[in-house]
Amino acid sequence: MQNELPCLFRPVEFRIKHATLDWERRQAHSLRRAVFCEEQGIFQGDDRDSIDDEAHLLVALACVAGMPDTVAGTVRIHRDEHGRWWGSRLAVDLAFRRSGSLGAALIRLAVSSANAIGCDTFLAHVQSQNVPLFRKLRWESLAEETLRDRPHHLMRADLAAYPPFHRMADGFVAHARRS
Repeated sequence: MQNELPCLFRPVEFRIKHATLDWERRQAHSLRRAVFCEEQGIFQGDDRDSIDDEAHLLVALACVAGMPDTVAGTVRIHRDEHGRWWGSRLAVDLAFRRSGSLGAALIRLAVSSANAIGCDTFLAHVQSQNVPLFRKLRWESLAEETLRDRPHHLMRADLAAYPPFHRMADGFVAHARRS
């Protein structure tokens, strides 16, 4: 008879990196659908758009015994036609939102990666409830806007707070907060 006890395991570390493998990209897009389509109802069916064709996709990978196991968070970055860099579609899996500062770690890699490849302006449209996190991470609000019937802030990162990070595919390790 098989024991059906619930799994209480929580990862203690996460690898924050640019997505380089197909399974990372698939899980990142699945996570975005779960957050932006199912949970928040912002998009119908899928949140993908033409930006995805050119964007760099970043992931936070939950690790088991030091090995990447599942995508716990994601964000994408891209350069627009005016040379400005943008971050968008920041999402953290509901099961990992209490594990640590995955959103902050993804933001750190996003801006630092763009800074390493010539960024002089990094912007994002941030949902209003997330503005305090961004302000804590040294972003400033430039304007309040409504996007998809939701309040947002157009925000700009203080690039001085994000030194260039060149090892994008390797990324870095972030540790979970202890509960």
